[in-house]
Amino acid sequence: MTKPIVWVHGDCLSPHNPALQKYPDVPAIWVWDDALIAEWQLSLKRITFIYECLLELPVEIRRGNVAQEIIAFAQEHDADLVVTTASPSPRFANICKEVESSLAMEVLEVEPFFDYDGYIDLKRFSRYWKVAEKYVWE
Repeated sequence: MTKPIVWVHGDCLSPHNPALQKYPDVPAIWVWDDALIAEWQLSLKRITFIYECLLELPVEIRRGNVAQEIIAFAQEHDADLVVTTASPSPRFANICKEVESSLAMEVLEVEPFFDYDGYIDLKRFSRYWKVAEKYVWE
């Protein structure tokens, strides 16, 4: 029998997250990725926004090496499966690879907000929305 946990990450920070929907009663985790915060130079305003989103989710919030924290959280809950949502991020792929060295993973697809296959700068919502709004209101 499989015992899952849910890993919530920044590419699906929503109460409608498919992993949270599929497994509503299992422990869930969010990990602040200090390296990503530094690399992307996230502002305090953005960090506050993310934190406020997290307060609406049933997650335990941690900080540190994302893969190591996920593995430790799974061990604490005697879990053998990590369930999360897909992400196009190379960093996500690396984290999954590290987690999969210890645990099984189930990666669920997210219904896209809109169909687009060009480049979008995701560091600022305003840059994303400048592209997205053309497709959303069609």
